[in-house]
Amino acid sequence: MKSKIEKAQILLDALPYIREHAGKTFVIKYGGSAQVNQQLKDKFAQDIALFHLVGIKLVIVHGGGKKITTLLDRLEIESEFKDGLRVTSKESMEIVEMVLSGNINKEITSLLNHHGAKAIGITGKDGGFFQAKPLKEGKYGLVGEITKVDTTVTSKLMDNGFVPVVAPIAGSVDGVGLNINADLVASKLAAKLRAEKVIFMTDTLGVLDKNKTLLPTLSKSEIVKLIEDGTISGGMLPKVNASLEAVELGCKKAHIIDGRIEHSLLLEVFTSEGIGTVIK
Repeated sequence: MKSKIEKAQILLDALPYIREHAGKTFVIKYGGSAQVNQQLKDKFAQDIALFHLVGIKLVIVHGGGKKITTLLDRLEIESEFKDGLRVTSKESMEIVEMVLSGNINKEITSLLNHHGAKAIGITGKDGGFFQAKPLKEGKYGLVGEITKVDTTVTSKLMDNGFVPVVAPIAGSVDGVGLNINADLVASKLAAKLRAEKVIFMTDTLGVLDKNKTLLPTLSKSEIVKLIEDGTISGGMLPKVNASLEAVELGCKKAHIIDGRIEHSLLLEVFTSEGIGTVIK
């Protein structure tokens, strides 16, 4: 009986957060181990289905770096990274688009539909969703910087009870496809949609200090110092910059959480302690 009472208490503790977030918009960047481990995939889909059921509007933005690297290696095409971003040649761009929009995107939509969240997969090329130009004049090859976002399609999908699942491939004015860092796509969408939250799922506890201790909350000034002294670097850098951009341009809060933890989304959103780093 005690365990049953404890389960009931967990539900009651979550109730204020469910009420608070009903009708709000969350943008979730889905990546890392949560995207490749089958057990974590199912837990993620269950979390999304519950969010959807209680009235939270959702947009999922996914990456796919591990699958892209695996296929490029198989095809003997070298992978190169600069500043935490994948340098994308014309040759590798075909593989990137095939994996992101053709393989991973459909796998995620299928998984979410199976668990009860009505999902539809799209890319930046669909309906003029977002356009881009080469980032830093082509320093990273066919990696793009978003220049225009039109959320008409995503807003209509959400208003009609669907969950848009977004592959980070953009169109450009000259028709060339561009590879966009999924963290930056999530940031731009969260700002444009005036989202309540943008949540980045990673393979680390969150933002860590030099002693590898989790930093539960961060301000802009604290982030600037951590970047300057090298504490924030590598793959965490785009996530933190994307978080800052989102909150500065209209998103209420940004969260960086550990997607390796089962039901990490529920723990971050529906508990007072949370599990990651909040930037607000």
